Amino acid sequence: MAKKKQDLSPEERLAAALVPEEEWPYALPDGWNWVRIGALNDYQSSSITPSTNPDDTFELYSVPSIVNDYPEITKGMDIGSTKQLVEKDDVLLCKINPRINRVWKVSAHTTHKCLASSEWIVVRARSFFASDYLMWFFRCPYFRERMLSNVSGVGGSLMRAKPRYVQTYPVALPPLSEQHCLVARIESLFAKLDAAKEKVQSVLDSHENRKAALLHDAFAGKLTAKWRREQGLSLNVWRIEKLENLCEKITCGKTPKNDIAPQGEIPYLKVYNIVNDEIDFQSKPQYIPRDVHETKLQSSKLKPNDVVMNIVGPPLRKIAVIPDTYPEWNMNQAIVRFRPKADLNYRFLYYALLNPETLDDVIQKTKGVVGQANISITQSRNLKIKLPSLPEQQEIVRILDRLLAREQRARQAAEETLAAIDRMKQAILARAFRGEL
Repeated sequence: MAKKKQDLSPEERLAAALVPEEEWPYALPDGWNWVRIGALNDYQSSSITPSTNPDDTFELYSVPSIVNDYPEITKGMDIGSTKQLVEKDDVLLCKINPRINRVWKVSAHTTHKCLASSEWIVVRARSFFASDYLMWFFRCPYFRERMLSNVSGVGGSLMRAKPRYVQTYPVALPPLSEQHCLVARIESLFAKLDAAKEKVQSVLDSHENRKAALLHDAFAGKLTAKWRREQGLSLNVWRIEKLENLCEKITCGKTPKNDIAPQGEIPYLKVYNIVNDEIDFQSKPQYIPRDVHETKLQSSKLKPNDVVMNIVGPPLRKIAVIPDTYPEWNMNQAIVRFRPKADLNYRFLYYALLNPETLDDVIQKTKGVVGQANISITQSRNLKIKLPSLPEQQEIVRILDRLLAREQRARQAAEETLAAIDRMKQAILARAFRGEL
């Protein structure tokens, strides 16, 4: 009769866990072995229903709380479902939507019982692995690819790794002393990268503030103060105007029944097509037939240089100019169209709507209505902007185009640097678990 796992000696357990050489994912250094993690996992499922102990306090490792890297400290009465009992140094591997790299080590911050959501696969293999080593290994590219190779569900948040398969995946097992050295090396390199990332992130975080400051100065007349002096003009010529007086009829779109398709004649905009203050029609493009465009949706036609804004959120403040990639467009009911008259420069209007001060009052009012994050057509028409002469509008646009383009380049460079840092981290992990670090 074969021995049970708990009756085997450490040597016997290790021998039983070894992966045949023909199944190795890749070659390892001498002294390392490929093992199946399930064969060395000492965790035996143990569940508890916290609500039966309503006054007890628990340390709960939920999936949402990993964002803060700190468990929820909560009463049993506030935990609505059965949880897993876990211990300090258990490694938690998230099975829901494994595209998101979520691995956590139980730290036992309190003296209360530690619980984990059922969305975690619990690994307790401290006889063979340092917990920190396992945590880093589960984050490496090889293991993430294995996690995604066998999932259930249709995709996104419905996708789940299958625990019974995860337990069979090969894991690289170096001697414990090498595990500790690897962890120290990884953490040292990551600390340096995180310090660099923090500096780059601060540049990125301040982008919106710098952009708002430029827009404020533009509509306070500061950016064109020199220009006005040269022209012999005064700020007093600026006036406050409602957009309904400066645009053709301001209207929102409609959603036709059964007339939207991934291919067609007329591009049909939805809010998700407004990205970073411009139209992105590459992602999930949709179209409507020309006859629908000319009849049912005639009132929501768009043309190049129209300015559009989402009126259904959150978030609000999504604004863009219609490009000339198509001669005609259309839009759904969550978008409003502004078509400037002759005395309003379309890019000046675009920047005026991007200026936080233009929408602050109306958005503040939406926050006062429970469950609502919408701007009405009437509110859109009643929006007010500061209006200088057309030549000064053009000068403001020229200056903002230049300054904000520079800001956008800085933002793009920061985003690219952050992505490069993330790639470097993955490269470090890949090398670490090949014994190349």
